Amino acid sequence: MGTMSSEKNITNVFQPVYDRVKELKAFDDTKIGVKGLVDSGAKDLPKIFIRPPDELSEDLKFPSVHRQIPVISFEGIGTKEHYDAIVKEVLYAAENWGFFQVVNHGIPLEVLDKMLQGMRMFHEQDTEAKKEFYSRDMSRQVLYLSNYDLYKSQAANWRDSLAVNISNSGHLDPEELPEICRDVMLDYTDHVLNLGDTLLELLSVALGLRPDRLKEMECSKGWNLVNHYYPACPVPELTLGTSKHSDPSFLTIVLQDQIGGLQVLHENQWVDVEPIPGSFVVNIGDILQMISNDKLKSVYHRVTANHVGPRISVPFFLKGLLSSPKLYRPIEELLSDESPSVYREFTLGEFHTYFYSLPLGQQEFEYFKLQKHGVGE
Repeated sequence: MGTMSSEKNITNVFQPVYDRVKELKAFDDTKIGVKGLVDSGAKDLPKIFIRPPDELSEDLKFPSVHRQIPVISFEGIGTKEHYDAIVKEVLYAAENWGFFQVVNHGIPLEVLDKMLQGMRMFHEQDTEAKKEFYSRDMSRQVLYLSNYDLYKSQAANWRDSLAVNISNSGHLDPEELPEICRDVMLDYTDHVLNLGDTLLELLSVALGLRPDRLKEMECSKGWNLVNHYYPACPVPELTLGTSKHSDPSFLTIVLQDQIGGLQVLHENQWVDVEPIPGSFVVNIGDILQMISNDKLKSVYHRVTANHVGPRISVPFFLKGLLSSPKLYRPIEELLSDESPSVYREFTLGEFHTYFYSLPLGQQEFEYFKLQKHGVGE
C-alpha cells in the first residue's frame, strides 16, 4: 500500500501543471496574435484556445442545420409599394430571427471588395507595423488585439481584430487610422452609416413609430468598426472563431467574405449564414431589443473556426454615445397596460460597463429588467 502511495505521489510530481494565466500572458506579450502563431509554424492548437469539455458536449444538443436566414432586397425601395413590402420583411426577420441579409442596398461592390482587401492588408503586413496599435486599453479610438476578453474567457477565440471605436467620443480622428487602410475605411464608413440610417428608418416604421424615431434616439451617434481576421485553424473542432454571444449595440451591419463560418442560434439549432456576394448581414443588438420592449430580438450567434482561411469579417456596430447622460428605456409608444415596460432606465455607459465586465457570451438582459430590482412585482 505504501508503494502504491509513493507511486501516486511521484506521478503527481511529474505531471505538468497547466498555468493558464501564465500562458495567456505569454501569448499576449508577443503582440503577434493568432496570425503570428500560425506564421511561426505552430501545427498544434495551444491549450488556451481549446474549449472546455462541457461546452464541446453542449454543441451536440444544438446541431448545425442548412437553412436560409431571411434575405431582403432593397431594390425599388424608393416606391411606396416596394417600401411597404420591405418594412414587412424587416419586421418579420427582426421579430423572428434577429438576423437578415440585405442585397441590392446601393453600396458599390467595389467599395466592399476594397474594404475586405484593405483589412487583409492590415493584418498581413509586417508584424512590427501592427504592434504599434496593439493594446488592451478599450478607451483607445484605434486598437489591434487578439481577444478583448482574453483573461476572462474560458477559451480564447481563434481570431485577431482591429477596432475603430468612436462610441466614447463621437468623433473620428482620421490620422489615428492605420495608413495602409485609412482611405478605404473612411469611404466604407460613410457608406455604411447611410445604410444604417435607412435600416433605422425601416425598423422605426416597422414598429409603428415615426420614420426618424430611432435616429432621434442617437442610435448611430457613436459606432465601433471591427475588422476580424480568422486564420486557418489546425483543429477547428476544438475551438471557435468567436464564442456564442449577442451584440452590445442597437444594430450591427456585417460585411463578410465568401469563406463562411457565421452561425445564428434559431429554434435551438445553429443555422449557417451562407455568404451572398455583395450582401450585408444585419442583426438586432441587445439595446434595440431592450428599447423595443422585447418586440425585436437580439439573438445568440457565433463564428466557427475553419481549416481554410484566412476569413475576413467586418462588423459595424451602431452603439450610440457612451459618454451621453441620456437615459434609455423601452419606447413609450410601444407600451400599454397589456405590454408594460420590461426594463428599467439605464445609460449606455452603464450598459457597456456591465457588458464588458462579463466574459463574451453572457447576456445581460436580466440585470436591466425591472423585476430584477423588485420593481413592479
